[in-house]
Amino acid sequence: MIIYNGILYPLIFFFALIASIFSKKIRDSMVGRYRAPSILKEYFKEKGPNSKIYWFHASSLGEFYQIKTILEGLKEGQDDLVCIVSFSSPSGFDNAESDAMDLKFYIPFDFPWTVRGILNTVGPEKIVFASYDLWPNLVWISRARGIHINLFSVRIKKGSLKLRVLIKGVFRVIYSSVSSIYTISEKDMKGLCDILGDAQGPRLRVMGNPRYDLVMRDAIQFRDQDVGDMKDRDLRIIIGSAHREEEEHLISAMVDLMNTYPDLRVLYALHEPSESAISEIKKKFHDQGHVGTVFRKKTELALPSDRLVILGVVGILSKLYWQCKIAYIGGGHSTGVHNVMEPAVARLPVLFGPRYHNSHEAEELMANGGGFCVRDKDELLSTTKKLISDEKYCKITSLAASDVIYKNVGSTSEMVRYVLSD
Repeated sequence: MIIYNGILYPLIFFFALIASIFSKKIRDSMVGRYRAPSILKEYFKEKGPNSKIYWFHASSLGEFYQIKTILEGLKEGQDDLVCIVSFSSPSGFDNAESDAMDLKFYIPFDFPWTVRGILNTVGPEKIVFASYDLWPNLVWISRARGIHINLFSVRIKKGSLKLRVLIKGVFRVIYSSVSSIYTISEKDMKGLCDILGDAQGPRLRVMGNPRYDLVMRDAIQFRDQDVGDMKDRDLRIIIGSAHREEEEHLISAMVDLMNTYPDLRVLYALHEPSESAISEIKKKFHDQGHVGTVFRKKTELALPSDRLVILGVVGILSKLYWQCKIAYIGGGHSTGVHNVMEPAVARLPVLFGPRYHNSHEAEELMANGGGFCVRDKDELLSTTKKLISDEKYCKITSLAASDVIYKNVGSTSEMVRYVLSD
């Protein structure tokens, strides 16, 4: 606690201030954190006392999707429950939506005096963290006040820094101060127990990932409509959430494939589709002989018949997978692979780069035969060509992908029960 408050957090705060000068996302987060105490005071001044308050925290939008079904499940049977949700990232704060969320705000700074003031204002019965992004002073001071702290959807991936000797000790101190921890899998539980050692404290459960339930629920209308066989879909590859680090081999591979298969279409979605990034991608394809059309519709989602379509809007990618046959999901050559559940539930074989151990779902897809790690252009080409040329193989892998989703649904109701009772 002394090291964190005397050295680590002041350094984190200082470097974040410097970085905010150059990054709008960090600047927005810092301003939001600064304003959080006054936002909370105003909200609870109007709300009045005697409310049953659960405070959820999600680092970003992906973690909010893990929270969402739990929020909605809690609100169904608890009319008096107030659910507030904090975020660290603008991508979560700006895009998270749910009728079950009574208030969203940026998580306040983790200075002890700020945390004490916030807890006095909010008076939460429970604080629930999604996956990670635990703030030590919030954990320690809440625990000292008898507030239940829950951490769920925990992953301890292979080679995690948390398992290294010195860092393990830090996380042992933090995790042992949490009231209850729910891991996604038995493997994650073993890693967690390795970190905790003989430390006493948290109640441990293996609970799965509630995001599977959200993906399945959101796909209902498409599953009902999509009764035809995969062979009835257009031969289209979708590149989802592509990062700059993988552009070179992705573009080169897609050009080779389009030149080899005259019927092949490509839908290319950037991770951050700014106008400058879209123009740059269009030019790179154009330089290799393919002209791209930018798709910007948010309601009428029938894709044009152009061989190359570049997605120019956000928030609709999950709906477009159902018009494709093969998916490549980005991030596996930089920060870690993005959401592979949405293409899997749409019955697409899912390809991704080598940094996929951040995603339990990607590991499940590979183990079940519906996911493929492709490390470079050559592996991407050979895997894709086999899927295109062998219709039976493509169908087997597509069903294997969707089977992973079906096998993992159902954790939300159990998790809601334990969040209430633990």
